[in-house]
Amino acid sequence: MNDIVGRDDLLLVTLDTLRFDVAEELAAAGRTPRLSRRLPDGRWEKRHAPGSFTYASHQAIFAGFLPTPASRGPHPRLFAARFEGSETTADRTFVFDTPDLVSGLADAGYRTVCLGGVGFFNQRAALGSVLPGMFQESHWEEEFGVTSPASFEAQIDRAERIVAELPREQRLFLFVNVSALHQPNWFHLPGATREAGDSRATHAAALEYVDRHIDRLFAAMSSRRRCFAIVCSDHGTAYGDDGWTGHRLGHEAVWTVPYAHFFLEPGAAK
Repeated sequence: MNDIVGRDDLLLVTLDTLRFDVAEELAAAGRTPRLSRRLPDGRWEKRHAPGSFTYASHQAIFAGFLPTPASRGPHPRLFAARFEGSETTADRTFVFDTPDLVSGLADAGYRTVCLGGVGFFNQRAALGSVLPGMFQESHWEEEFGVTSPASFEAQIDRAERIVAELPREQRLFLFVNVSALHQPNWFHLPGATREAGDSRATHAAALEYVDRHIDRLFAAMSSRRRCFAIVCSDHGTAYGDDGWTGHRLGHEAVWTVPYAHFFLEPGAAK
């Protein structure tokens, strides 16, 4: 990461609430071809979330604690705050001296931009302003939120404008919190109804929706130079699994998440 930071643009996408098992099944079945094309060997890496709901998980992620590989460690991290005694900071880790990764990247010369999705990014109250307040520039509107059937398309529209308006020499760190997977997501499955509500099937349909449009985001972020991209979930959610529903709880469906990182070469995302 010490070679990448300062050279490439950076993209962090959290597919909010995406379950690992659903992501894995859809990739194996060829139902998310655009994402699968980017994944190493076409497969998601199984990881453990750093938190069981959006706020907690993103506080950890922005401190450098990305989801942890679901295997015995220690696992060296890509990013880490300078902290005496850290066992996951390695020679190749990008170490920052600020309280969080976002300000650390700003100190390294990046323009830091947040495209919010779920309510913790809506800036409508003090709590919804904490995470976006870490960034130099933050955006949220109703069309980006969980109730919008076209939320991801609206977020990408804004991302394209941000990239187009940025001076070419300015490095960019873009964070996108994708709200489409989060409930309510029933409207992404043809034939589903509000009365029937959300299900594992509607969750899967929401991921297919994201996949249909994500190449636009990749194209925008690789339009100026090579981009290092991280795409992951912040936590999963339960749809009646073992009697559990929702998240902010300790079920396997919540703690196990998909993760991938890869380069987007200039022009390769078209």
